[in-house]
Amino acid sequence: MTAVSTGVVYVHSSPRALSPHVEWAISRVLGKGITLSWSPQPILPGSQRAEYAWQGPVGSASKIASELLGWEQLRFEVTEDAAPGIDGGRWCHTPSLGIFHSPVDAAGNMVITENRLRAVLDFAGNDADLLRTGISRSLGEAWDAELDTFRYASDIAPVRWLHQVG
Repeated sequence: MTAVSTGVVYVHSSPRALSPHVEWAISRVLGKGITLSWSPQPILPGSQRAEYAWQGPVGSASKIASELLGWEQLRFEVTEDAAPGIDGGRWCHTPSLGIFHSPVDAAGNMVITENRLRAVLDFAGNDADLLRTGISRSLGEAWDAELDTFRYASDIAPVRWLHQVG
């Protein structure tokens, strides 16, 4: 019996013309036809957003992310929940930053692996600023910063652009 996993695909912005292709790509991975409920993405006129809670074989999230990576103009996140004996994961993509992946534990925390942590320490040496930079990169903070505006931009949670503060 194949182990089953669950997760969510968040398409934060997709050009309208790509919407059916996104659905087809996710359908291919999951082995069943899906339809996303698209709504306008107010931050980027002409684009749409959608989310889909999926269920499929373990490893589906990485395959979904790989399929969506083919369209550079998409902003998306794909999660796979941790299960007994199976790590979860989170994949994020933005046009300007590319793809980011991190393992996720059962509590939903991002995990910095031993090898990644060693690489950060080697990168930083004795420089505390470089250490902070390396940890920030390992946690995907740049992806979170870019995607936050798209995550919260909806009719329910309007975005206010602050051009001058203070």
